[in-house]
Amino acid sequence: MDDTHLTQLGREVRGFASPDEAVLERVPNPQKAALYLARFTIPEFTSLCPVTGQPDFAHLVIDYAPGAWLIESKSLKLYLAAFRNHGAFHEDCTVAIGRRIVAVAEPQWLRIGGYWFPRGGIPIDVFWQSGAPPEGLWLPDQGVPAYRGRG
Repeated sequence: MDDTHLTQLGREVRGFASPDEAVLERVPNPQKAALYLARFTIPEFTSLCPVTGQPDFAHLVIDYAPGAWLIESKSLKLYLAAFRNHGAFHEDCTVAIGRRIVAVAEPQWLRIGGYWFPRGGIPIDVFWQSGAPPEGLWLPDQGVPAYRGRG
């Protein structure tokens, strides 16, 4: 990927058929010397059950401590929307998203919380992080309560 060329921001983009086809882009971090946390909250994430084809719904929270790069948010939206017709288990979706962001943005640290709504009466929450957080990084609670009829 060209480090400064954006292919989606400011342009009409139709979206992608699958997460593998989606283009996740990064931009230079003007505050790369600062240790800080950036958060993306995705309250209406959807994918498909790989067995039944029925829709699955989650509230995702992605926290990361940027290094030299930031994730470009429009490309993130298009990447996440590509999961709407993608069949995968909750664990696979959650971890794959975290790993893809790490591969593109090379953050100092990242964690993702996938708070999935019940499938078959059982909510499944999935958490992944790239490693230990940097010393001194403020880690706020992700703000999603334990399941009691999320809403």
